[in-house]
Amino acid sequence: MVIRMMNTSILLLTAIFFPILLGAAVLLAPEFSSRKSLLCVTGAGLFLTGILACFTVGSVQSGVRLFSLGDKLEIYFCPDDLGRIFAVIVTIVWILAGLYSFEYMKHEKEEKRYFGFYLMTFGVLLALSFAGNIVTFYLFYELMTLFSVPLVLHTKTKEAVMGGLKYLFYSLCGAYMVLMGLFFLNKYAATFQFTAGGSLNAALAAGNEKSLLVIVFFMILGFGVKAGMFPMHAWLPTAHPVAPAPASAALSGLIVKAGVLGVIRTIYFIFGASFIRGTWVQTVWISLALITIFMGSMLAYREKIMKKRLAYSTVSQVSYILFGLALLEPSAMTGAMLHMVFHGFIKAALFLSAGAVIYKTGKTNVDELTGIGKEMPVTIWCYTFASLALIGIPPASGFISKWYLAEGALSSGTGIFTWLGPAVLLLSALLTAGYLLPVTVKGFLPGADFDYENLQKKEPNLRMLIPLLILAALSLLLGIFPNPLTEFIGGIVNTVL
Repeated sequence: MVIRMMNTSILLLTAIFFPILLGAAVLLAPEFSSRKSLLCVTGAGLFLTGILACFTVGSVQSGVRLFSLGDKLEIYFCPDDLGRIFAVIVTIVWILAGLYSFEYMKHEKEEKRYFGFYLMTFGVLLALSFAGNIVTFYLFYELMTLFSVPLVLHTKTKEAVMGGLKYLFYSLCGAYMVLMGLFFLNKYAATFQFTAGGSLNAALAAGNEKSLLVIVFFMILGFGVKAGMFPMHAWLPTAHPVAPAPASAALSGLIVKAGVLGVIRTIYFIFGASFIRGTWVQTVWISLALITIFMGSMLAYREKIMKKRLAYSTVSQVSYILFGLALLEPSAMTGAMLHMVFHGFIKAALFLSAGAVIYKTGKTNVDELTGIGKEMPVTIWCYTFASLALIGIPPASGFISKWYLAEGALSSGTGIFTWLGPAVLLLSALLTAGYLLPVTVKGFLPGADFDYENLQKKEPNLRMLIPLLILAALSLLLGIFPNPLTEFIGGIVNTVL
């Protein structure tokens, strides 16, 4: 038994630190200066990390204390079902976007730096997934920001540098809000370890509820910065468009979800849902989420630059998740966690589709994409299937998560939000169709003025198409066969609510 525990502990730590150390080696070792050696070591690193992550998700049940700085300040990893879901999303999207990068990054400089930080960020995201307490989560949450900033400012253009600095500034502001909350929590929490239902010390919290509500609100805002929640959303449409397309896919599909994961850990595993139910914190949180949903959709609808349009879409769609979490209702939370999974695959597919178009044609503006479906039919079909899923057209995956969100809102007993929430979701879905589907319609039906005689196929190679096809297939298949995932998530929801 002791040997088995040691083996699982080594497996857990290796899954986290192997890609981090390998990424550091890629950055520092001159042996990886040639493109061939760089791609070989990066591909092997992604593949081995994926295997390690899968074994960790499937077999590791016990926790590992790496070191301790005091009674509560310990670096502790302990996979649970919520972390396993996030780890699976991270592994799938990160490997597929990495494979895509092998071709896409040909026209970018400093590939060594890109792939080094890409591997390191992979390990940090796995550490977030397997964090067993809020201190460990916060430490790697900060590292995630620092390791992902170089991915944003990779091209080193003025726009990229400003986007990277804005991302860093906003992220640090949000992180300091969370850190302030941790300082106060140290007095009132029985433990910093994640405990289903909350870990507050009821005796110490009694009489201090007003102060604790302010603390939890600041922590929601702090994690909400990374999730792109109004009013701290402005970094997202600035940073995502300037990053290389696979980095944009990772940022939009996964890194914003780290903020969502932080909110879930804070509300459902530290404070407990019952602590904020019916309070001003819940009311303000729901209000901010709904404002962000509508505002993000409207800004995306008005935006003409493709990647910036998708970035505003992320602002809106991630707040679908926050809205479901804020309702503190089982069906709504199920829908929120389903949308966290689905959106990760859908948005990665959309950004990779946009990247393929930019890579092959150089076109970045939506108005320039007339006839693109004739030139790149496989790419645009992948884009179309992902778009239908994001809109919520059955049987695509987005329909399932939005159904649960609407059902949860209607039965949440939150007053005006019981009908306002579903109304905003419906309006946002219509706007989503309005800003995504014109690319498909004009792409496949360019009209009589299109130059059919000089049409040239510009489809990217398999390194870029295979990740796109897999992500588009997941966007559809998870909607057609949702029951296993829904049941698994239902088990988590029943535990924390």
